[in-house]
Amino acid sequence: MELRHCALEALKAVDPQIKVHLVGQMWHSRGQLSASIEKVFSPAEGTIPGRPSKPELINARHMHKRSAFNAEGLAALVHAVCHIEFNAINLALDALWRYPHLPSRYYEDWLKVAYEESTHFEMLRELLESLGYYYGSFKAHDGLWDMCTKTADSAIARMALVPRTLEARGLDVTPVIQKKLKQAGSPESQKATQILDIILRDEVGHVAIGNYWFNWLCDQKGLDPMKHYALLANEHNAPKLRPPFNLEARQRAGFSQQELRALEHGG
Repeated sequence: MELRHCALEALKAVDPQIKVHLVGQMWHSRGQLSASIEKVFSPAEGTIPGRPSKPELINARHMHKRSAFNAEGLAALVHAVCHIEFNAINLALDALWRYPHLPSRYYEDWLKVAYEESTHFEMLRELLESLGYYYGSFKAHDGLWDMCTKTADSAIARMALVPRTLEARGLDVTPVIQKKLKQAGSPESQKATQILDIILRDEVGHVAIGNYWFNWLCDQKGLDPMKHYALLANEHNAPKLRPPFNLEARQRAGFSQQELRALEHGG
């Protein structure tokens, strides 16, 4: 069995439970999967990413803000994070299959990310169902996959603008969400906080993987990482980075002191 082919098949899976199952199979069979790094795949138009008909996807600007202090608002918040984690499975699978000619460690790293994202999704899906809802009960937005599409032709742009930009933003906002959940004080909100502890721990590692491969690719091409990141962010219209910043988590995820100082000073 070939790792990148399996990743593409999992990415195409429409049913979230089948996608999670396929990722789990890949992870537990990883020692038996080979990574044919030279092969270029051409999936049929419209087959990726595989996802269910619900949730309905709308522009992020049209998403309603809800309070975590009532049952529906808490469910909506859990659903929003659940949707992010579902997207994150697809993002990791796409990074795994799409780019040939990279070291075997690259593919091993992104398989690990895909598996951990699938466990996050399952924890949140189960919590959502315990609240009387399901994945698809609320509307969601598609900002994460939009950047995936923009960077489809460049591994270095993908590493710069998905893990170390969009996913790194999760390091910043997770403590803010946890604070709101703790204030809500219900057993369900406390359970959500505990799940976010796990996600935050793992996401530091995922962003670190993005940082490692971005810097590795820059080194291969003789590029200055900070200068090239600024160029890519501008070229692909990446979201502007605004506080608050979780500098401690970002440092653990491999951002340089120069990058952290630039964040602190708005540059």
